[in-house]
Amino acid sequence: MRFFSSIVMLLLSLMSASTRANIYGYIDEQGAAHFATEKIDSRYQLFLRGKHFDASESPPIGPAKPELLRYLSQHPNLKKFEPLLKVASNEFAVEAALLKAVMAAESGFNPGAISPKGAIGLMQVMPATAERYGLQGDKNKTIEQKLSDPETNIRLGARYLRDLHRMFPNQQDLVLASYNAGEGAVQQYKNQVPPYPETRNYVQLVTQIYQLYQPKAATKKPEAGVFSGFGHNARRLYLTIPGRRNMPSPAVTSIE
Repeated sequence: MRFFSSIVMLLLSLMSASTRANIYGYIDEQGAAHFATEKIDSRYQLFLRGKHFDASESPPIGPAKPELLRYLSQHPNLKKFEPLLKVASNEFAVEAALLKAVMAAESGFNPGAISPKGAIGLMQVMPATAERYGLQGDKNKTIEQKLSDPETNIRLGARYLRDLHRMFPNQQDLVLASYNAGEGAVQQYKNQVPPYPETRNYVQLVTQIYQLYQPKAATKKPEAGVFSGFGHNARRLYLTIPGRRNMPSPAVTSIE
């Protein structure tokens, strides 16, 4: 029994550390980008293999690769909110690349995004999380209205990520899992990525996008050509994450 328990813990550890899922995607007729961690149907083409995009490879992936790269690198709102991202990155010592990746996955760069569970804005911050950091509604604006402000939203998202990094140092998979499912859920599963399909796929997908936003990824010569130009109709981002409907409500604990 003891040996069996050890094997189970080892497998859970390996699974939580694995973030090498391939990413598939396409841009539809309306210019909306769709991403997923599996090939959901024939429209989805291989976009990222493992952790890094390899420009030297030439698999049969069609025109989706340059379009999706342009989408993630040159979305109008990404440029618009770049100054706020830089300020938050410096203030809370969180990589700008991580902030961008979380923003891409959470809201598709849409400041007006509201999730079915009530998460708000660019970084999809829950009102309960904002209250933990002292944000309160008043007679002029509710807490939800205040959270829709891009600057407030980005700062709170960055501050939360900073504190999650302190809670789980050098374990970005647990930081991302906590941002998605709540740090209480991660602690419940003994500091492992919870076995929720949404959370596991979320960690994989955000980790891949994060690789694209790191400075070294943007300066590789083979990739430089695909970052020029931008489709003017590409304004929305859709992430199809298997298991999302089975996701329990985020578990919340206090952060000192």
